[in-house]
Amino acid sequence: MPRRPTTRYTNLIEDGRLDPDAGQLDVLERLDALALQLDGYDLPAPANGFARLFKRKNAPTIPRSVYIWGDVGRGKTLVMDLFHDAIAPKTKRRIHFHAFMQEVHRDIHAYRKDQDKGLIDAAADPIAAVAENIAAEASVLCLDEFQVKDITDAMILGRLFQALHKAGSVIVATSNIPPDELYRNGLNRNLFEPFIEFIQSRFDIIQLSGPSDYRLEKLSGEEVYFCPLGPGALARLKLLWRKVTGGDNGAAEELEVQGRVLPVPQTARGAAWFTFAELCDKPLGSADYLAIAEAYKIVFIEGVRELGEAQGNAARRFINLIDTLYDAKARVVISADTPPQGIYRFADTPVEFARTVSRLTEMQSAQWWQNAANASADV
Repeated sequence: MPRRPTTRYTNLIEDGRLDPDAGQLDVLERLDALALQLDGYDLPAPANGFARLFKRKNAPTIPRSVYIWGDVGRGKTLVMDLFHDAIAPKTKRRIHFHAFMQEVHRDIHAYRKDQDKGLIDAAADPIAAVAENIAAEASVLCLDEFQVKDITDAMILGRLFQALHKAGSVIVATSNIPPDELYRNGLNRNLFEPFIEFIQSRFDIIQLSGPSDYRLEKLSGEEVYFCPLGPGALARLKLLWRKVTGGDNGAAEELEVQGRVLPVPQTARGAAWFTFAELCDKPLGSADYLAIAEAYKIVFIEGVRELGEAQGNAARRFINLIDTLYDAKARVVISADTPPQGIYRFADTPVEFARTVSRLTEMQSAQWWQNAANASADV
């Protein structure tokens, strides 16, 4: 008998390492059924001409793939990892979606270089070839944090997933958003819509709902403003990042803001990490800060400097940044030269900066973090 993901989940609860969650258990029970289907599963053998003639009557039935979506911190990665650990097909792989797409782009590029050199048929489809190799290495492919923000990814994914399905790969994906919200407002999104239809027709779509953001609960009572700057403050900032992201270092992303691209240096599991210089030394404005607040539940800001009189522009951007994050009920984790009242002492913006100091102080409180979590749950 195959192992059941729910068995390990129950053991973790009995050991006191997890609290029971009805939403997680519901998803895991549905993954139990998939684990049973995958017991002994292997990719169908490629069809040669003779096999096609008889329509491969003995070919195994390909189980349906699964798309699990829900808000940040609900336990999607947990249930996927329990599933991945429980199943035992001959080949399986678990990878973050961003890293997966980096590999896909690399392999497509290498394939095209070989075509240019005449080593491979120039008429062959690189995407189909790469998909066949991926399927050969993983009959079950678990993709964590599925999201589409890049037009290049958007144009590849339809053909890639169709080829993976044709080869027999079963995909289990987690995402913060439902399939029909993928690549929303993206460039040429109409060209991406057939992929959404493919997901809706070939995947079981499961929402993991629930009231708790477990990663934010880990920060209950934690200090979230560290000063002065130095190795100690940076270490504490990194420690909270690991708690929030489950040790996931994440990857860079880009946000589209009013036709511009806003680089986000590091993101993982609903959190984003910026330096103060990236947010306040560059000509950013309210639209940029609002895009950040809407895209990420927690914003880490490293290295807030004590600002001199000549740095009024940076001070005004910092005021704008905190105002925007405050109004959006965002959570912030900050390392700084000084406590809030010492960041800027000059008189050109005394009222505005007094408000910033007050808001920064409030945003450090446990009540702020709890209220912000409740506000997000209502969205």
